[in-house]
Amino acid sequence: MNTSKRENIIKKIADSYVEKELFSGIEWLAEKSGKTILSGKSGYQKFEDKTPIPNNAIYRIYSMTKPVTAVLALKLIEKGMLRLYDPVSAFIPSFENLKVLRLDGTTENISRPMNIEDLLTHRSGLTYDFLLGCHVAPLYSAQDISDDGSKNLEEKCESLSQLPLAYQPGERFNYSVSLDVLARIIEIVSGKDFHKILEEEIFEPLGMKDTGFGVREENTSRLMSTYGASNFKEIMNARPHELIETNVDDHNPHNKGDSFQRGGTGLFSTTQDYLSFARMLLTGKSQTGEIILSRNMINFMRINRIPKAQLPLMLGPLPLVGYGWNLAGRTVLDRGKLMSLTGENEFGWAGAASTYFWVDPDEDLVGLIMTQYLGSIWPINDDLRVAMYQAVE
Repeated sequence: MNTSKRENIIKKIADSYVEKELFSGIEWLAEKSGKTILSGKSGYQKFEDKTPIPNNAIYRIYSMTKPVTAVLALKLIEKGMLRLYDPVSAFIPSFENLKVLRLDGTTENISRPMNIEDLLTHRSGLTYDFLLGCHVAPLYSAQDISDDGSKNLEEKCESLSQLPLAYQPGERFNYSVSLDVLARIIEIVSGKDFHKILEEEIFEPLGMKDTGFGVREENTSRLMSTYGASNFKEIMNARPHELIETNVDDHNPHNKGDSFQRGGTGLFSTTQDYLSFARMLLTGKSQTGEIILSRNMINFMRINRIPKAQLPLMLGPLPLVGYGWNLAGRTVLDRGKLMSLTGENEFGWAGAASTYFWVDPDEDLVGLIMTQYLGSIWPINDDLRVAMYQAVE
């Protein structure tokens, strides 16, 4: 099968999603051994106006912020400024006397301190207010933990310290605001605002000039329209899948600029910018050869951290069968349990607006899928990833 036929398979899948009005605009990119092997676009920047997707379109990447924060933490660990076993309370004293809320409504003291590894692997006992079935989520929702952008990282952590944990630290994987707490710790140990140290240690060395917690006025014409849920609380609620534009920046903090900073969400980025970051996860180096993470730390980072007894990973009611979690995101653990084609040692993560990336060290491959629909149930990332793998020689 020649290259054009392989690319046409991917284009047809993406076009079908747009033609069915399930997504407005979709962009994809795959790079193997430093060379682009697949790239393309389908659909529109703004579906209502049929506006073409601009060059260097800007996307809200939500939880694809988390691996960026994780890499920054690992870089500080290499500098001797942090350790995986450091207790969170050593940096944020109000975390010393946390309580755990059990399903029967009783509370108990934490059995051991929450630590940095717990934050990186979502085994801290913290949670999210949108996680269906989590008994602590309603308490988060009542305080608008996810959507309140008026609090800085210090204030948010103080609010979290007053709420009970859903589980004992280390007891189970529970997707959460853990990376927001880690971002605050990074501020404390570095003595700098979170966005500033991100710029110095990650964005500038990797040439990620369009990535940040806001969009400059001169770049707003490149910002993609967003569809689906209008806030975090709604992203797992069943609703009609409609391409009705959401004024997401009016209802949550995701366009407040550098005044809004989080470790787990909030970044804006482009396909090319995030490619620079994802590419670095293969080698630890920027495209110009600057070392972001050492080769040994990259290999250490990739190892699954979740005990067998805590598998499969659960994202609310949704199981991630066949996957574990390393220090940067999900990682393939047992390909024989996966229901969709991917690499044996592939790892990466996704964002709430249906953005997605993966890194395959065996194939020396990086893949990216960008679109903007909050709370989609359609398997666009599986479909496009499978189509992109068939094009890899």
